[in-house]
Amino acid sequence: MLNELRCEACSSDAIALGKDEQQQLLTELNDWQIVDRDGIPQLEKVYKFKNFKLAWAFSNQVAELAEDEFHHPSILLEWGKVTVTWWSHSIKGLHQNDFICAAKCDAMMVD
Repeated sequence: MLNELRCEACSSDAIALGKDEQQQLLTELNDWQIVDRDGIPQLEKVYKFKNFKLAWAFSNQVAELAEDEFHHPSILLEWGKVTVTWWSHSIKGLHQNDFICAAKCDAMMVD
């Protein structure tokens, strides 16, 4: 399972996943989508919460995950929702690390 893996160091010479590889890993995630921003594929999901405080707490959990994995997403905190977007900045695309971290975000919702 993706959420049991650890991120590997991703250097600027790492190779971004191809579309087929992205789609295969996407099948292992729940409700994530691949969005294209300025030609860069990014993995994104919106999490919904009953209020701002719960959304804020989840945002903090995602931030702690990012530090633990040394892989950092975009986190948009709003009232009742958090949008998390993963991509590998150094390769301007998606890496397995992005899918690992997405799965770990989902796993935090079950705890």
